[in-house]
Amino acid sequence: MNLKQIFGNTLKISLPLLLGIALLWYLYHKSNIGEIVTIIKTRVDYKILFSSLIFGLGANIIRAFRWAMLIDSLGKPVGKMNVIYAILGNYAINVAVPFRAGDIWRCGVTNRYEKVPFAKLLGTLFVDRFSDTLMVAILTLSLFLFNISFFNQFFSENPPLVVNTLYNIFSSVWTGVGLLAVIVLIRILFTKFKHLIVIQKAKVLIFNVWEGIRSILKIKRRSLFLLQTLLIWSGYFLYFYISFYAFGFTKDLGIRIGLIAFVMSSLGVAVPVQGGIGVWHFMVISTLVTFGVNKTDAGAFAFVVFAVQSMWVILTGLFGIIALPLINKKCESANTLNIQNKTK
Repeated sequence: MNLKQIFGNTLKISLPLLLGIALLWYLYHKSNIGEIVTIIKTRVDYKILFSSLIFGLGANIIRAFRWAMLIDSLGKPVGKMNVIYAILGNYAINVAVPFRAGDIWRCGVTNRYEKVPFAKLLGTLFVDRFSDTLMVAILTLSLFLFNISFFNQFFSENPPLVVNTLYNIFSSVWTGVGLLAVIVLIRILFTKFKHLIVIQKAKVLIFNVWEGIRSILKIKRRSLFLLQTLLIWSGYFLYFYISFYAFGFTKDLGIRIGLIAFVMSSLGVAVPVQGGIGVWHFMVISTLVTFGVNKTDAGAFAFVVFAVQSMWVILTGLFGIIALPLINKKCESANTLNIQNKTK
């Protein structure tokens, strides 16, 4: 790897992180840091906060079973422990590296240990993430219909970061022109230059990815897939909402406000910044302030919950990353021993 590549990779990792840190500074630079520290030390019930973590872990384990079901539908059953550890490691890497790099890593390690084609795993990953996007969209639309006043107030108070950005992207004529140009270019490449080896390899890659996407059609127990999806998001909600009861100023807000704050935080995580840092804080703080929590208290809540949950994700993820080669080494050793015994 040359110096230019090292610089480029460093920039890809550091720039989103710096943007997140800049947003954190914007959110907290006028806050009473001393009061936030006092809240962190004396006004948080950490027993309740730590008890919520089990729901996040449970949701990720169910996600692993759901992803394994998608992979199994391709015709090759996979080891459930490998998939669980891959999912846990996935989230730990997402905390450290932007642009969902952990998602690619989980496909890579699953390909390595389960010998499932990487491109097909990418297809199942697309289905996995699309299911999440659909759930967040349904929750957001449902909450919007019944809480229009909140969203009106939220968007009116935070236009530079939310409304204007989205509006400029989707209303720009250049967005449509760019998409059309990409489609035309792909069409030309795959018709006029189909004899090229690189195009032929691209076709094979796309076919395998499509096979992975079609895994959703091959699932025999679709009702189980739906149930698992509901359980995953119920787990994530409890993971977030139980933390309300760890703070005196949020414990009486109720489940409706908890659900709104949860959905807004989920939208924040969708931004390709490490773990949603900065953006997650902005969404949670702005939501709580809209419902009457003072900014210092809201800032303390976001800081503590994000820090505790991030450490939990990192710890469980590191466990998964370390466990993967260890359990597969034992399997390889056992297989080698069996082969040796058979040849005697």
